[in-house]
Formats: sequence, structure tokens, C-alpha cells
Amino acid sequence: MSSATSSRPMASTQAPPRWIARHPTLDRFDRRATALMREHGPTLARVTLGLVFVWFGALKLVGRSPVVDLVAATIPWAPASVVLPALGVYEIVVGLLLLGGVLLRTALALLWLQMLGTFAVLVLLPHVAFQGGNPLLLTVEGEFVVKNLVLISAGIVVGGSLRRARGAPPAKASAA
Repeated sequence: MSSATSSRPMASTQAPPRWIARHPTLDRFDRRATALMREHGPTLARVTLGLVFVWFGALKLVGRSPVVDLVAATIPWAPASVVLPALGVYEIVVGLLLLGGVLLRTALALLWLQMLGTFAVLVLLPHVAFQGGNPLLLTVEGEFVVKNLVLISAGIVVGGSLRRARGAPPAKASAA
């Protein structure tokens, strides 16, 4: 059953807990806070993703990234002296597109492609990503990679807002 026809309420329509709903001041605060998050969350996600991408890309470009060895080990067939600056430029371009709010579909596709590449560490270098080969016990490098799920999710939030007119409520999925 698709989410459009599911009988479960969507997270965006979840009622507040009774202890909030029973207190007018708390309920009013909750309504304002959730409205602010709904209205500004996608933009904040877009801008922070852009900043992170520009920052991380710039570190790679100037040779100061803490993941130099990890990237080099993940892509041993390509010279790090070429891959790292190229990856840095790629990330800066993605970040600038996100910050500028232009070509967002392209920026998101590039973001997700780059994120997919980061997960290669888990497959190609499991001894680096997992303690003792146990996929439930991440190393620092493994945590660095897995946290990218949050960046992917933020990109999904941004992508989900692309068709939404400024100030308009989110579109409801059709049951068709």
C-alpha cells in the first residue's frame, strides 16, 4: 500500500501529545514552532547542505581535508593528487548551487551521486569502517560515512520542497 493511500496519518499531520494540546500556551507555541519548521526547514536544509559541501570541498582543494587517506584508499587506482582536487571542485560546485538555490534538481542529483560514492568505503574497505568486521560496530571512519544518511535525508527534504509555491501548504498526494 502506498503512502498516498495508507490509513496511517502522515508525520506532517500528527496531532500533538495530549499534555501539549490541553494547555493553550503550549499548544500555541507548538503550532508556531511546527509552522516555522515546516516553512523554513527546507531552506535551512538547503543552505546548511550548501555550506557543508563548500567547506568540505574547499578543504579537499587546499589539501587540508582529514579524509585524504580515506579517499585515496577507497580509490587506489586513481592518483590522489588528481582525485582530491577534482572531488573538492565537485563538492564546491554542488554547494554553490545549493546556496544559490539554482539548478536544484541537478545539485541534488550530484549530491546523491557523491553520497553514493562515500558508501563505497563500507564495501571496499570494511576493515576500515567496521570494528572487527562487525557492521554494527563502526569505527570513526565508519561513523563519518554513515552520518551521510543525514545529508541524504536533508537532500530529500530539499527535493520534496521543489514544487511547493512560496507560502503554499505542501501538496497532498493524490489517491490515483
